[in-house]
Amino acid sequence: MGSFASGVTVVTGCDDGEPVGFACQSFASVSLDPPLVLFCADHRGRAWPRIRKAGGFCVNVLAEQQSDLCDRFGSSRGAKFAGLSWQLSRWGSPVLPGVLARVHARVHEVHAAGDHDVVIGEVLELETPTQDRPMVFFRGGFGIEPELVLPDAWDWA
Repeated sequence: MGSFASGVTVVTGCDDGEPVGFACQSFASVSLDPPLVLFCADHRGRAWPRIRKAGGFCVNVLAEQQSDLCDRFGSSRGAKFAGLSWQLSRWGSPVLPGVLARVHARVHEVHAAGDHDVVIGEVLELETPTQDRPMVFFRGGFGIEPELVLPDAWDWA
């Protein structure tokens, strides 16, 4: 699946007042009417069960220069929010600074699928605070190098 380029997000929530979150590449729009999104979360993860219990979440869509946030929330170790400038949204989920978009949602449905849950969220609000370029994960790395994805120039002579 490494040849399928995807955006990178951080899904956040609050459990008993404590912020939790995890990096997630499997995020998509499901429906416009009603507005629904989905993400997939590993059953073994520590953050997802806590977000599920809270019932609400925010999908923070990362910008190209935010690999530090991806590394921080993609790791199984460390205090994810320590030293990070974040705020609590009016919907009760942490929002991260400098992201391309924030999708505030509540858990609508959860479907078990192998070692993951497919989480359907009912969208409550969409924010687009910046117009930066998106973070893209492709073939094991961040970004898309033009020589990897563009065909050779056509010789018109």
